Amino acid sequence: MRSTTTAVARLFLVAGAASLAAGCGDERSSGGSSGGSSLTTTVDTVGSWVRVVSSGDPPEWNLALVASIGPGPLSDEATPGDFGEAVSVALSAGEDAVYVADQQNCEVRAFGMDGAHLRTFGRCGEGPGEFSPFFYSIAWAGDRLLAFDLGGGRIGELTAEGEWVGQRSVVGVMGGGPLFALFPVGNGEVYARALTGERIAGGRGRLSGRRLGDAYMGHNAVGETADTVARLPPPEGLGGSMLCEWGEGFIGFYANPFARAFVQHPGPGGTLYSAVSDEYRIAVTRGGDTLRVIERDLPPEPVADDEWDALAQRFDVWLDERPGASCEPRRLTRPSAKPFMKDIFFDATGRLWVEVVRTAGNRWELFDAEGRLLAQIPAGPRKENVLPALGARHAATIRQDSLDLDHVDIWRIEAPGR
Repeated sequence: MRSTTTAVARLFLVAGAASLAAGCGDERSSGGSSGGSSLTTTVDTVGSWVRVVSSGDPPEWNLALVASIGPGPLSDEATPGDFGEAVSVALSAGEDAVYVADQQNCEVRAFGMDGAHLRTFGRCGEGPGEFSPFFYSIAWAGDRLLAFDLGGGRIGELTAEGEWVGQRSVVGVMGGGPLFALFPVGNGEVYARALTGERIAGGRGRLSGRRLGDAYMGHNAVGETADTVARLPPPEGLGGSMLCEWGEGFIGFYANPFARAFVQHPGPGGTLYSAVSDEYRIAVTRGGDTLRVIERDLPPEPVADDEWDALAQRFDVWLDERPGASCEPRRLTRPSAKPFMKDIFFDATGRLWVEVVRTAGNRWELFDAEGRLLAQIPAGPRKENVLPALGARHAATIRQDSLDLDHVDIWRIEAPGR
């Protein structure tokens, strides 16, 4: 297997190779199929990989709100919509129910697509059917609801009714927030991020005797799969977080949302989808080999003065709240343009969803399994660091209101003319 360093190099060399090889291989174009669409997609073969380039405006699809689940009127009695802390949401395989992981209450709550409460299962503890306060994520793998419980050191397996049917060990994890998520990629495949490694001679202790790696471990309905997808290290000089110190040894990061970032996500069949956020170019790799490059011809947008001033003011307030704080670099660096993408995901059918950053409002751009652009969809609000649940016909997201209370929104994906 080739090294991850080689894979990173290929990611950035691939565009130059495509330009040199223009006109080689099989090239074909397809226009948009919806009124008002100017979409053109070109596919050509460059050596051993395929380049897919989409230009123009794709058909407009829509997310129609079906139900919203959240706190009821103020009363002494809690309702199923009164979440302690909703950290993950999952659509059932038939898209007839929504499951919500409540970390604070160590439980899972199931709702119908109309928002009606169906059942609640789980409680705090370490036994079968119980979850720790470090219960982070749920996702469906076939007919099994997988529950990623970091505190319990396991991924639990449950039925749709909440019956505990088994568990899988967690092979070391690191980080927080979305790093603890389960990543569904369609067709019953789910990935969990984990530390991997091999024994090395002469080492002592749990970590000193291992050569560590960072990877996504594959799971399906019957157990852990053979697919282990190594994560790529960020290219040098990339990263928008400022390392800050304050007080007596406190260390933290302040993120610049307009800075270049390295976005990656496991894909179907042991693939990895990777991109630098200010270049709308997604490399699809497997084991260090580039299989496909998905490109989007989209004009960059500058960071407006009012947007930058608002960010700078928030940073100054953050510093004032931490007297004596010092950061490296010392000040926020203003980029020449906004990043194109915030994140990438997959739905239950294996289609690629790219969350695109635009001044008029973020949107989803939806691609088929071959990398052809299908549609654009306005993106609704969602809670930071909480992944959406994406199906063939529906989507579910978690958002917070002005009081920081959690709500679960259920959406129907509407494609005009289909």
